[in-house]
Amino acid sequence: MDSAAPAEAEAEAAPAPHPADGAEPPAETAAAAEAAPTAEPPQALPELVEVPREGWFGKLRNSLRKTGTSMDAAFAAGPIDEALYEELEMALLMADAGVAATEHLLADLRRRVRKERARDATQARALLQDAIAELLTPLEKTLDVGLYHPTVIIIAGVNGAGKTTSIGKLTHHLANAGARVLLAAADTFRAAAREQLQVWAGRNEVEIISQQGADPAAVSFDAVGAGRARDMDVVLIDTAGRLPTQKNLMEELAKIRRVVTKADFTAPHEVLLVIDGNTGQNALAQVRAFDEALGGLTGLIVTKLDGTAKGGVLCAIARENPVPVYFIGVGEQLQDLQTFRAREFARALV
Repeated sequence: MDSAAPAEAEAEAAPAPHPADGAEPPAETAAAAEAAPTAEPPQALPELVEVPREGWFGKLRNSLRKTGTSMDAAFAAGPIDEALYEELEMALLMADAGVAATEHLLADLRRRVRKERARDATQARALLQDAIAELLTPLEKTLDVGLYHPTVIIIAGVNGAGKTTSIGKLTHHLANAGARVLLAAADTFRAAAREQLQVWAGRNEVEIISQQGADPAAVSFDAVGAGRARDMDVVLIDTAGRLPTQKNLMEELAKIRRVVTKADFTAPHEVLLVIDGNTGQNALAQVRAFDEALGGLTGLIVTKLDGTAKGGVLCAIARENPVPVYFIGVGEQLQDLQTFRAREFARALV
């Protein structure tokens, strides 16, 4: 369907009446959802989000150069002594690793130094990379879009985090791998957001559900129904950007999740938060707030690691609120959104 014809999308996108605020969907709709659980796809989908990584490590290393520079100073040729640990402590705190993660990493580094009987700072660098990689490994997880059909993904984030752009890039990777993707423009009150998503839908030649001024939960409900009716592999739901302190908007987000479950009792299958890599410890606060409001995040997309970001906040997240990191982004190009790998990130950070 041509994404430039939203009217047609709207006409097709109403498998059931819109649920009112907090209301249950029609009984026959709920019964149908339970009577017809999502079917497994004919065959498992491949790892849909992997794209060529040529030159990726260099971009990632460059994007974290602010942290890398301070680490370089700490690891200047010399012995492993208390002065080194003090410099590393300052470097990790300045990298937004936070107190808890910094204390954990330094304790782990001391243990590794003793075990390996390391003597010089060059050895300490490799051991710190090992410690960071081990801390971040639980965050390394692949997005699986083959278990449910369609896989329903809600994507949230604060204003300016790069949420809609990340959806566009993810859609590109999914569509290129052969997945049938349906976009839902549930940011219904900001025309620019809908228009931006429609542009991405057009570029990727995927369908979109867009209804100006409609209730965001109703658009989400329609999109899940349309995704099932049209045999889609993935339904991506874009939501309005909001701050965790905006109680009414956070409640609206929780409502979207509830209504999506009414459209498909197994959904949502993924609830992703997009965070700006430049926001430091505030990113950890966002993870906590959205995790609570949405009844549990399943993954993160970290964007804008563009040379000014410090990157250590992932260590803080791993230590204090370990939500998997599915993707990290270092630029505006489609290939600049890549799957997260703990060892790779640790090498780039230190």
